[in-house]
Amino acid sequence: MIKFSEIPYSRPDIEEVKAEMQKLTEAFKEAASYEEARDLFVRKDALERHLESVSTVAQIRHSIDTRDEFYDNEVLFWNKTFPELQEYLQIWTEALLASPFRSELEAEFGNVVFLNAEIELKTFDPSIIPLLQEENDLTMEYEKLLASAQIPFRGKVYTIAQLGPFKSDADDETRLAAWKAEGGWYKDNQAKLDEFYDRLVELRHEMSQKLGLSDFVELGYYRMTRNCYDRNDVDKFREAVRKYIVPVADGIRRRQAERLGMQYPLSFADNALMFRSGNAKPAGDVNDILGAASRFYDALSPETGEFWNTMMEGELLDLLSTEGKEGGGYCTSIHDYEVPFIFANFNGTRGDVETVTHEAGHAFADWMNRTRIPVETVWPSMEGCEVHSMSMEFFAWRASEDFFGADTRKFLYSHLAESFMFIPYGTMVDHFQHSVFEHPEMTPAERHAEWKRLLGIYMPWLRLDGEIPFYSDGEGWQRQHHIYVMPFYYIDYCLAQTVALEFWAMIQKDYDDAWAHYMAYTKQGGSEVFTKLLENAGLASPFEEETIKGICRRAEEYLSAYDLTGIE
Repeated sequence: MIKFSEIPYSRPDIEEVKAEMQKLTEAFKEAASYEEARDLFVRKDALERHLESVSTVAQIRHSIDTRDEFYDNEVLFWNKTFPELQEYLQIWTEALLASPFRSELEAEFGNVVFLNAEIELKTFDPSIIPLLQEENDLTMEYEKLLASAQIPFRGKVYTIAQLGPFKSDADDETRLAAWKAEGGWYKDNQAKLDEFYDRLVELRHEMSQKLGLSDFVELGYYRMTRNCYDRNDVDKFREAVRKYIVPVADGIRRRQAERLGMQYPLSFADNALMFRSGNAKPAGDVNDILGAASRFYDALSPETGEFWNTMMEGELLDLLSTEGKEGGGYCTSIHDYEVPFIFANFNGTRGDVETVTHEAGHAFADWMNRTRIPVETVWPSMEGCEVHSMSMEFFAWRASEDFFGADTRKFLYSHLAESFMFIPYGTMVDHFQHSVFEHPEMTPAERHAEWKRLLGIYMPWLRLDGEIPFYSDGEGWQRQHHIYVMPFYYIDYCLAQTVALEFWAMIQKDYDDAWAHYMAYTKQGGSEVFTKLLENAGLASPFEEETIKGICRRAEEYLSAYDLTGIE
């Protein structure tokens, strides 16, 4: 097996790629039989897989060290190239939709390919190529700015990820000082953050106008391939979150304040501390976490055992937080080698375990569907993908003692509580983006005011008094990189978390039955739309009010009855 470090990278000749795309498209239009059309369909898919693989290797290596000049230039190249290639892909898509063999292709490869193709045509016109290229470059500059952060704290200098453990330290003074230090860095760089976002809003609004759409909300939904729900469905979901989830979450935070002996509403710093004696921490270092993960996946099923062994043997994980490394975590696919890759920033907190199990959920889904044709059916749309990952976090509860040792009880309580309380935050991120793109004329100050207003609605347990720079001034949205880089992604997490909490409830009753439902869901890849994937696996839709009410009831019952005896 080839290791990630051994995967070769070579920039393709894009003019040759364009010529090949034209050749395939013209031949597809002239195909005289289904066999001929199918062969061309598969050949085009192979070309797309290769391009995605090559660009992904460049992106991963750039993420690992954003200071690497070679891969920095390669990502800039792909930022410019993909919008240009989109023109050729659009012509292919038009030919695909008009094909006399469409019914045969749908019968073999599924109708979701054609449904998504119709949506894709609404997202592009050659006139927006320069705007797409500039958008790519701006999001890259934003990521590089965050990766470059050097934050002085108590005589040392830290990246944003490395400062993380201090932000949840059990010592009140240390924790508050860390939040102030990080907030101070963001305030020092706020002019640049405002400048980036001002231009991104302008670009995205201009694209929507050039495409003849009402606003970027409409375009954003098309770009996210929303193929089975619309903004009205999301609005109803947000309303249900405010009606049912926020009050329960507020009660959890009130009990937290009482447990900590803290003032309610909580400061951002105190909100980060779940227990007076400190938050749950992994029982060991990165090697111990990987060892526990190996034992868990080997025991879980033959499929997960084979998958995890491939990840470890291929060195397909980069987990430690290092200088110059891009923030956050992600999973991606290297299709040419039929393997996923996991990227993270471990910093010694509970989040290390949650991140590796979360991204492993994505990676396992990719592994299970790695040979699907066409490539766009390997993954479902993003809310469907997040079900894989967020639910996997709960299946990993079985190994919680191996991961957390003496802190297991702390972990189980806090993981469920934080997973549930994430939904109001994620929903607020989505609501904020709707506000911004429905009113693209907003100034930076007006955007900050809108975020602060929404905090009062979705997270009333937070104290907005200006004590902590940036965060308690209503500006914390600028650290949420999805808002800059992948607009309208965030509601996907909330919809998926709702389904994941359904899996959590199933696990409490019958682990093996819950896993059977998970496999039934995962094996479908992206062969159906999100709501159909759920239906096929016997799962409820997060758009149903009863689903929201059900997860509220079960989470509240579990957390209220949880035995915290002996945990300070």
